[in-house]
Amino acid sequence: MKVLVSGSSGFIGTGLVPYLMKRGFNVIRLVRRTPVDGEIQWDPNGGFIDSANIPVIDAVIHLAGESIVAGPWTAVQKARIRDSRVNGTRLLADTLSRMDRPPTVWANASSDVYYGDRNNQLLSESSGPGRTFLSQVSVENESQTLNATKAGIRVVNMRFGMVIGPSIAGMVGRFKKGLGGILGDGRQYISWVTLYDAVRAVEHILNNDTLQGPVNVVTPNPVTNLEFTKTLGGILRRPTFFRRPSILVKFLMGEMAEVELSSVRMQSNLLADSGFKFNYPELDEGLRSVLGK
Repeated sequence: MKVLVSGSSGFIGTGLVPYLMKRGFNVIRLVRRTPVDGEIQWDPNGGFIDSANIPVIDAVIHLAGESIVAGPWTAVQKARIRDSRVNGTRLLADTLSRMDRPPTVWANASSDVYYGDRNNQLLSESSGPGRTFLSQVSVENESQTLNATKAGIRVVNMRFGMVIGPSIAGMVGRFKKGLGGILGDGRQYISWVTLYDAVRAVEHILNNDTLQGPVNVVTPNPVTNLEFTKTLGGILRRPTFFRRPSILVKFLMGEMAEVELSSVRMQSNLLADSGFKFNYPELDEGLRSVLGK
């Protein structure tokens, strides 16, 4: 299968591309810099993509987007977060829908932030969006795929939970220093998935024609922040007494505190119904696999 991938240098992309290549996929990367062999240049904010050099492809995986924790949420940074997702998705949708031979499937990266802060409400793919800034960005991002759907492309909006992989190194470092602790009251839910299961789920989505529309990419076992903290502390054999009250998190992070304090309790109903099995469905074994424990 020949696959066009955006965001290949990001966290999920750096795990996904080697995995797909080992599985026999022919991966073509969308890049902003001057391309080399096996790459296509694009500038999503500038509205440019070198469509003339895109070969006939079977699938597209769109992962590109500004990091939501790259810096304080100034007006400029919020615009970058929104534009990097909405403009890129719109450009891809318009480009793919005009192809003489469009791809069969488009796996578009979305996120659990679509649902906003929902306390302990159990959320499925049919649950409505939240009202936070990131929720509205996710709604706009997913809505930009409509032209591709109209062109007959099977579009899947992958709503990833917290992806556990090498990116938790900073968190592990805090725990090893004895600074790992509960955020807020610790009752907010975290929907999570290991990076390995996340990339396996992407492959499953590409190959499974029954999946279309929103698909939650999370294990069936969400945990509270308290449970996550205690589990990670137990694996690292470090205390977890340090607490950061909500008021302190909001003071230090401003509006970006929604990333840390929102509660999202998701279920991956459609993945389960399509036959997908997680290698690491439980948090303890998932963290141990990532940490080499």
